[in-house]
Amino acid sequence: MEKKKLQYFKEKLINEHNRALNLINQMKENEVVNSNIQATGELSFYDNHPSDTASEMFESEKGLALKANEMSIIGKINNALSSIENHTYGKCKNCGKEIIEERLEFIPYAENCVECQKSIDNMKVAEQNNRCVEEDVLGIPFRAGSSDQVGIDGSDTYQTLESFNKSDDTVGYYDDDDDGYVEPIERISNQQYKNQLPD
Repeated sequence: MEKKKLQYFKEKLINEHNRALNLINQMKENEVVNSNIQATGELSFYDNHPSDTASEMFESEKGLALKANEMSIIGKINNALSSIENHTYGKCKNCGKEIIEERLEFIPYAENCVECQKSIDNMKVAEQNNRCVEEDVLGIPFRAGSSDQVGIDGSDTYQTLESFNKSDDTVGYYDDDDDGYVEPIERISNQQYKNQLPD
């Protein structure tokens, strides 16, 4: 790569580095990261209400994720600046081919060519699809079924539960004389009660 182009990309990388550092400092000032102050107000008078704790945890994790992303970009920028000094800038770390300038213009800290980056991204998707072994052991009701299996949805679950409520053997539960009353005192009508009151 020509010296002019290298100098151009070096300045672009330094500007991007400064932008990322400024963003991290702005997040610190706005207490998005490294904050001990509660981000949310109390939702109830109960101390440590689960919703308050969940909201605080979500805000904290979001701030940490944003900071980690910017720190990752800064690391890649530092690697790209080092590669400029080592005269290896613009070469794919995976296959060694030249990275096209349009890609470097858009992502000056790009480490791989488009083809290699696609294959790396495809491997990441495959890794994300790897599920824990327990899901295979649990069985159909607790995981999605395949196309050749009949899945269980909310309607099926309701019908299964409803079948437990239907019993042909009701002897001993209700007596025809009780008319559904549980306690004898419940059989007293309002009129009987009024008749007992003094005039």
